[in-house]
Amino acid sequence: MNNFSYERLHSNLQYLKLNTIEEVLDNYLEIAARDSKTTMEVLDYLFEQEKKYREAAAIERKMKSAAFPVKKTLEEFDFEFQKSIDKKAIEDLATLRFVHNSENVVFLGPPGVGKSHLAIALGIEVAKAGISVYFTNTGNLIEKLKIANREGMLEKKLKGFMKFKVLIIDEMGYLPFDEEGAHCLFQLISRRYEKSSTIFTSNKSYGEWGEIFKDQVIAAAVLDRILHHCTTINIRGESYRLKERKKHGIKSGNIYQ
Repeated sequence: MNNFSYERLHSNLQYLKLNTIEEVLDNYLEIAARDSKTTMEVLDYLFEQEKKYREAAAIERKMKSAAFPVKKTLEEFDFEFQKSIDKKAIEDLATLRFVHNSENVVFLGPPGVGKSHLAIALGIEVAKAGISVYFTNTGNLIEKLKIANREGMLEKKLKGFMKFKVLIIDEMGYLPFDEEGAHCLFQLISRRYEKSSTIFTSNKSYGEWGEIFKDQVIAAAVLDRILHHCTTINIRGESYRLKERKKHGIKSGNIYQ
């Protein structure tokens, strides 16, 4: 390859933003010449490296936009400790069939049993599959919706949340909603019904959701939409944080939710 062709090749790779190919090109051409690689093999390798880099970059962008508070994976979850959980049910959810079918997932159980861990872990699987996902605490979500409602921007805010194929709403039930908050959340859940998937975590049984919304009618309407296409995972085990406290001999103190 003469110098003109070499420079033009690199210039064109930069122009086309094939940055990974440009980065590995020189080294791989030496390897290809040494190992008598065919032109097809060279092209296949170079474009495969470019594709892998772009896929990884896309996943990283989705992970960042998802706003996960921490990174939790399914591999890290201690199914031996939480024996009330059917591991096969979680593995089935990890196939993301529920996402493609626009179904919901609800994790129920007392504080500290791993509800948020599993919700985040599923969210990470969603991001790794190149699907849009967003994590939010219920209190923060309600506050954002109420502010938008007061500013006449609720419709725009709802459309913003609809951009995510999977929405994770954490800690349903830790604090009750006022009438405005309940109305706003009902609007969001109604919009997402049968169009996209929502993952919830809650420390309240479904029978107690009327207390969250302070209105049995709205609670029933919300649950009707959530549960129509839904997998519910009830976790009845001991708190992980309590387990750690016992392990270290701490008998009293605050157990954070």
